[in-house]
Amino acid sequence: MVKLSSSQLDAIFHALSDPTRRSMLRALADGERSIGELAAPLQMSFAGASKHVKALEHAGLVQRTVQGRNHICRLEPEPMAQAMQWLQTYEHFWTERLDALELALRQAEQHPPKE
Repeated sequence: MVKLSSSQLDAIFHALSDPTRRSMLRALADGERSIGELAAPLQMSFAGASKHVKALEHAGLVQRTVQGRNHICRLEPEPMAQAMQWLQTYEHFWTERLDALELALRQAEQHPPKE
C-alpha cells in the first residue's frame, strides 16, 4: 500500500469535509453515475456539481471519464482506505482514554460524593 503524502491527505479530508461531496460519494458507492445524475438529487447545476467532482478527483476519490457528452464518475476507494488507515493509528489513543473515562464514571456511580 502506498503511503499518503501530507498534501494528499489534506485533499482527501478537504473533499470529505463537504456534505455535498459526501452525498456524491454515497451515490457512487452504488455504481457509476454521470455528473447530471449526481447533480439531480441535490438540485444543483451541472457546473456546480462539476466543481464538487473536481475536488473529489483532486483527492483521488473519484475518476471521471468522458463518453461523448457524458462525464461518467466512478468511486476510487483506495485513497479513502488509506485515510482510514491513517485515522486508525489514533484509535488506540482514543480507546485508552475512553476506557479510562468509563472506569472513572463507574467508580463515581458506585461511590457518590457525600453531602
